[in-house]
Amino acid sequence: MTDPLFTISGLCVDVPGRRLLDRLDLNLPRGQVVALIGHNGSGKSTLLKVLARQVQASGGQVGFLGRALTDWLPRDYSRALAFMPQTTPPAEGMTVRELVALGRYPWHGALGRFGAADHAAVAAALEECAITPLADRLVDTLSGGERQRAWLAMMVAQEAGALLLDEPISALDIAHQVEVLSLVRRMCHEQDRSAIVVLHEVNMAARFCDHVVALKAGRIAMQGTPRELMTPEALQRIYGLPMQVLLREDGGRVAVPA
Repeated sequence: MTDPLFTISGLCVDVPGRRLLDRLDLNLPRGQVVALIGHNGSGKSTLLKVLARQVQASGGQVGFLGRALTDWLPRDYSRALAFMPQTTPPAEGMTVRELVALGRYPWHGALGRFGAADHAAVAAALEECAITPLADRLVDTLSGGERQRAWLAMMVAQEAGALLLDEPISALDIAHQVEVLSLVRRMCHEQDRSAIVVLHEVNMAARFCDHVVALKAGRIAMQGTPRELMTPEALQRIYGLPMQVLLREDGGRVAVPA
């Protein structure tokens, strides 16, 4: 059996007057696309930021690939894991190739020389994310879906085996949502990567993810396969309203309000 990507035990995150995560015990599998779902304020993004070492835990333990999170040196961690925030920083005046090249920073630092291996990693990332024809375009001129693929290519160039994505499809239309999540799924299944993705859309989680963790008020409301998620009982427990589950011709399931 493959060791978990993350092991989480008794995890708490507190802010003044409120507990955001409350004693979470959780193993997140390796080599899969894992969805974090739930209401706004349920703790999804907070959990992701703890895993990305962007937020400090108040209590509990988190391990990554069998080592405590606190034992990882910053450069080693950034080589092993890549994080895309919900709002990506501006890339004004930067070409797609230049953005993707930023993914090589953990390997040579700010003053390191960009060598043949770096150029090869950037070219491979552009190709994998199908944006080689856009390499010399300014990032600011891209569509939303193209821009997300450029950021994903930067993560690929980083050569990290684990990807953390905070609501990567929240500002996209339905066609680009499918495009981006299809790419993430392919990146994991074909290249032996792992991804943890915060999603609002339960049907997208069920369609593109292998494992689902649902949070409610900072606690685990459900975890399991998409099939285990897509039942009226589980959806009622997570979202607090009646849901109907419809069966598609291909065997997939779609949730709609009852």
